[in-house]
Amino acid sequence: MTYQLNFSALWPYMPELLAGLWTTIELTVLATVGGVAIGICGAAFRCGNHKILRTVWGIYVEAIRNTPFVVQLFFIVFGLPAIGLKMTAGEAALLAMLINLGAYSTEIIRAGIQVTPKGQWEAGRVLGLTRSQTFLRIVLPPSLKRIYPSLVSQCIIVMLGSSVVSQVSFEELTFAANLIQSRTFLSFEVYLVTTLFYLLLSVAVRQLLLLAGRRVFGSEN
Repeated sequence: MTYQLNFSALWPYMPELLAGLWTTIELTVLATVGGVAIGICGAAFRCGNHKILRTVWGIYVEAIRNTPFVVQLFFIVFGLPAIGLKMTAGEAALLAMLINLGAYSTEIIRAGIQVTPKGQWEAGRVLGLTRSQTFLRIVLPPSLKRIYPSLVSQCIIVMLGSSVVSQVSFEELTFAANLIQSRTFLSFEVYLVTTLFYLLLSVAVRQLLLLAGRRVFGSEN
């Protein structure tokens, strides 16, 4: 028995797949910008002198890094409403991705900061800068440059993990693929096309981020 591929039957559903792809792109952009911003703040807290902030943020990082993303998502979607915090599937998906990337990017950025020579902090003091100004203007830029490739990889991982949010009926790419498969029963064709979409998206996002890094930092990453 031979299986006959039938990609032509998917053509009427291509707008749904493209709409899901666009939703995935939007979710990725928002999660990347917000997650990296959280990571920068978290790295500052983790490297700072405020013991309570350092401890609390450390607990958050360890909790997120040692639990599955799907459990974090389900907690937000099904757990938070129990205490009165209700949100849409899209809001829950974005919040879960922000929290997840925020924790991982905190540790990646902190690793870059920890290898910063102490002389840079001292130079900031000599120039009359506050600790916050020294961090933002002198310490952070070269630290980000050192860890930028790792940060890009983590952003790609979170983007691919966004497929999990289809479990809470958020209409991104995987949700669209599952819906089309249930209508056509063309499992092989649907998921092969979806796999290619994710592959192309990952390559495109990685190259765009690396290009942005070269423009910002002025060197090859």
